[in-house]
Amino acid sequence: MNISEKFAPLLGLALALLAASATAAADVALDSILAGPQRSAENRARDRYRHPSETLDFFGIKADMTVVEISPGTGWYSEILAPYLRDHGKLYAAHYSPTAEVEYFRKAVGDFKVKLAATPAIYDRVILTEFMPPDTLNIAPAGSADAVLTFRNVHNWLKDSGEVKVFKAAFTALKPGGVLGVVEHRAKPGTTREQSLASGYTSEQLVIEAAQAAGFVVDGKSEVNANARDTKDYPKGVWTLPPRLILGEQDKDRYLAIGESDRMTLRFRKPAQ
Repeated sequence: MNISEKFAPLLGLALALLAASATAAADVALDSILAGPQRSAENRARDRYRHPSETLDFFGIKADMTVVEISPGTGWYSEILAPYLRDHGKLYAAHYSPTAEVEYFRKAVGDFKVKLAATPAIYDRVILTEFMPPDTLNIAPAGSADAVLTFRNVHNWLKDSGEVKVFKAAFTALKPGGVLGVVEHRAKPGTTREQSLASGYTSEQLVIEAAQAAGFVVDGKSEVNANARDTKDYPKGVWTLPPRLILGEQDKDRYLAIGESDRMTLRFRKPAQ
């Protein structure tokens, strides 16, 4: 037995311990970020419905990755991803155009920019790109991202099969072997596209078929964001439930008791070859 063979088991053990130590340190960092002052008490209160730590772990997100968040809205997940990726990774936020014709879109991205500018120590390295489906979909440079994530947005893209175009843009942005992570309000099986457009609930089958049409393969499913109390039969669709509570005080206690929507959590992968 030569020296290299003699010490090979010890070297393997040392590398395994280093990897475990790095993973533990990343977990601690994420826990600190989840409890950080950049997150309001209101946003932290929603962790019990959105399970950010478990969701990001399921998607395989690490601190040294390049990640794209499509349609980040007010930045609920950006408050977590931006500081987590700031030092060793990169975050692209694919948001609306500031010159969009619709005032709602202009205001949304304007408010998001104000949020980023207010705390440069956390958000100064976030890279904004324009996302205005179906025409403007350059969410990140081609082949640059380790992961593309989107949270509760697919129902907004269903008109004219826009979800396939968005997933194709994600496919282009990803490196070979990269991950597309999707969280979406889950409809009952058999729900039509038209019903989804009206209710905000989308079927798993529709999302999976769209991802496959874009070139992805299904890599995993999680029930981490499931909610069995959600009956999905409300007067104003998913927006009847918190946090929107679109009906105001009408049956408010009932909807608060249900909580946020039942959600699918799907992981897709761009083939390595």
